[in-house]
Parts: sequence; structure tokens; C-alpha cells
Amino acid sequence: MADDTPVNPAPPLHIRPARPTDAPDIAAIHLASRRATMPYLPPQRRTHDEVTRWIREIVLPQSRALVAVRGPETVGYAAVQDDLLDQLYLRPDVRRGGIGTRLLAEAQRLSPNGLTLHVFQLNTDARAFYAHHGFTVIATGDGSDNMENLPELTLRWTPAPSSSPGSP
Repeated sequence: MADDTPVNPAPPLHIRPARPTDAPDIAAIHLASRRATMPYLPPQRRTHDEVTRWIREIVLPQSRALVAVRGPETVGYAAVQDDLLDQLYLRPDVRRGGIGTRLLAEAQRLSPNGLTLHVFQLNTDARAFYAHHGFTVIATGDGSDNMENLPELTLRWTPAPSSSPGSP
């Protein structure tokens, strides 16, 4: 006999501006994502409380920060400073489900003239993600400009020129 129990679909995903009250959730995502996706980084020396304070006092006031929320849970975040995509992190258990693409699209909407970002050369998953979304390498670095001292790439997305009505 077939089970007729309805399957509860996942609640819809909403992207909204981040609030200071989101800082603890954002910090947890930041720490978990870096740990899961960048095992080559040195062990994290900052506590959750220290990262929360950094998010609340530095990232949120200096960025246009966004959170991806599904039901009551924050599952990802992005932060844009001018045309720099400074942060885009997801909870490790929700990767590869379109959430990063949704956050990136909203960041692109906030920066219609283009976005620049920095990514570690070793972060092949992130590099593939951004390449898939039209980012290209515009510079390389030896790591002397970042805390981790790891070689990095600078990537840039520039929107395609829109054609005006009546143009050939």
C-alpha cells in the first residue's frame, strides 16, 4: 500500500537586507562554510562571538549585506561594498541548491555596473561557480595582500550591454 502522506516542500527562499540581529547566524554560516569549503586555511582563531562582533560592527555598517532565509533559518549571506562582492557564504548543507546563485543575482542587481571579487586560487569550487556566472580573471596576487597569505585571483563581472529598442 502506498504512503499517501503529503511531502512537505521546503519553505520558499527569501533574500532580504541583513539586520544587526542576523549577525550571530551570519557568523555561524561564515565559520561553518570556511571550515567545510576551504580545508587548506589555517584553523580559525576567532570565536563565534568575535566573528559576530565583526559582522555586526564592521561588515553590516560598511556593506549592503543580504541574507538568504528559508522559513525561520538563515542559510546564506552576501555583502557588497561599492562594486566589491566582499562576502558570499552558504551553510554547507545547502550548497548546490541555487541559493548562491540567488544571492549573487541580488548582489549583481545592487551593482548594475559590475562586480569585482577576490577568491583564493585553491578555491576551485568558488572559481567554477563565478566563472559559470560570467566572472573573468582580471588580476592575480601572491597572497601578500590577504590575511591568509594565499595566492588569490581578482575576478570581474561586467553586465552585457543592453540593446535599446529599435537598435539593429
